[in-house]
Amino acid sequence: MSSTPARPRIVILGGGPAGCGAALELVRSGKANATLIERGAVVGGNAGSFEWAGQRLDYGSHRLHHATDPSILSDIKALLGDDLVSRERHGRIRLRGQWVHFPPQALDLLRRLDRRFALGMLRDVALGPLRRRHPAGPESFASVLLQHLGPTMCEQFYFPYARKIWGAPPEALSAIQARKRVSAATISKLVRRVIRPPGAGRFYYPRRGFGQITESFADAARGRGAELLLGWSVTSVRRAGASRSWVVVAERDGAVREIPADQVWSTIPITLLARMTDPPPPPGILEATEQIVYRAMVLVYLKLDVPRFSATDAHYFPEENVAMTRLSEPKNYSGTDEPAGSTVLCAEIPCATTDPLWSMADDAMGQLVAEDMARAGLTLPRAPSAVLTRRLAQAYPIYRRGYEGPFGELDRWSSSVPGLLVFGRQGLFAHDNTHHALFMAYAAVDCLRSDGSFDQARWDGHYRPIFATHVVED
Repeated sequence: MSSTPARPRIVILGGGPAGCGAALELVRSGKANATLIERGAVVGGNAGSFEWAGQRLDYGSHRLHHATDPSILSDIKALLGDDLVSRERHGRIRLRGQWVHFPPQALDLLRRLDRRFALGMLRDVALGPLRRRHPAGPESFASVLLQHLGPTMCEQFYFPYARKIWGAPPEALSAIQARKRVSAATISKLVRRVIRPPGAGRFYYPRRGFGQITESFADAARGRGAELLLGWSVTSVRRAGASRSWVVVAERDGAVREIPADQVWSTIPITLLARMTDPPPPPGILEATEQIVYRAMVLVYLKLDVPRFSATDAHYFPEENVAMTRLSEPKNYSGTDEPAGSTVLCAEIPCATTDPLWSMADDAMGQLVAEDMARAGLTLPRAPSAVLTRRLAQAYPIYRRGYEGPFGELDRWSSSVPGLLVFGRQGLFAHDNTHHALFMAYAAVDCLRSDGSFDQARWDGHYRPIFATHVVED
């Protein structure tokens, strides 16, 4: 009589959406025992939420989009119940000194944009076939968008916005950056989005902040037997002698734990993983980590002692005379009226960790945001009663031209190590939304066979090509 093999133990690094989604799927499917390690005190990562000024706030602007895989959306609805609400989008873009509705609306564009811009767009449409037949210069973020959209939209919106978000000239950015970050990368797609906005111009949002999605996955995973180690920092991921198993070493407040694992699934930045793996990867792999660059971001929260600042959920600022790229009002995402006497604005300011902005004091950052708002024609009703900042060192991947080489080396190395799987937004250095990260998590569990082995061929041949088609929804 044969005995049922013991379920493998999988240790998951990182408690963002990808990590928590994988933990729940593993224990729910019964395929493995799961231990998740997260250095923060709460799950969510950049997609998490926190309490301040009587509100649940996110790390910048987050939405759950209607493009979410139906099975994943069904799970989120089941986990959150009535706490997941459907909201209409009310965004605005500052374009040529005018506020234009976002997502774009045909009548609004015709009413607000000047004749010069409209004529430029018409000219770009007419010359589109010629541009596509004779592309100029080496392929880059700039060349792809110029070829498909023309100079008017590029020079008025995408190029200045790119310089602010990624801190590099559009010509220095990879063409992949355009394909992953610009969902309306052709005139025809732009027109379709104006006529028929994705999700009919609506989005999903949890009543208790965007982080409630990841928290619900974590709670459900814990309820089904997954072990969640919060506040623990992984210091080493080492092979256990000549075997195919692993030992993950984590520390918290001076205490050290060694956690055995049959497999390690990592959603932390692949650069960090390579540096903490023991035995270390070849020198060329460690050199490749130095060429993978992230854009940092300072989030500035202003508490205003008024019930609501505006009806707009997010303002976008492509102009380069304004430091922030987006200003959001969390109350307009959840639809709550609480707290009744105050609201919070969140400004997103991209930078490098070496920039003076990164270490600027909270009050100075608050003053900078107030000045930016005044410059854009947004007047604060009164001075903020409090200012808070949060800093994200790895907010966005920067796809400089040629980044594919060093990232490819890291990717091939991680794929070649038995019992090691890398996925998620940070793990795969990807411009992805939360629903993309959850899709990766579900895909990983789908590739885990009933005997505990991982179907690498299915992962590489079926799912990785799907991940490559993911385009960020803004």
